[in-house]
Amino acid sequence: MKFAVIDGNAVTSMEEIHKILAQQLEFPEWYGGNLDALHDCLTDLHEDVEVSVVHPEALLETLGSAYVRLCRVLSDAAEENPWLKLHL
Repeated sequence: MKFAVIDGNAVTSMEEIHKILAQQLEFPEWYGGNLDALHDCLTDLHEDVEVSVVHPEALLETLGSAYVRLCRVLSDAAEENPWLKLHL
């Protein structure tokens, strides 16, 4: 099983979130570091993966609407892919 943790107290940009997820989940080299590519990679997983967001209130304060869009993409991918578990 793979795990990814996004810590709202440590992250200051969407770029950092994309780097964290790409590294921790071992995304392919073609990963574009945007929400469309994130959705594609998350829905293409074929092994158990857990993504956790800790201190989400800090992310909301720092990223605003970008955090809301990220949560939507993560939630949609988790609904589409039974291998993906999301903890917000």
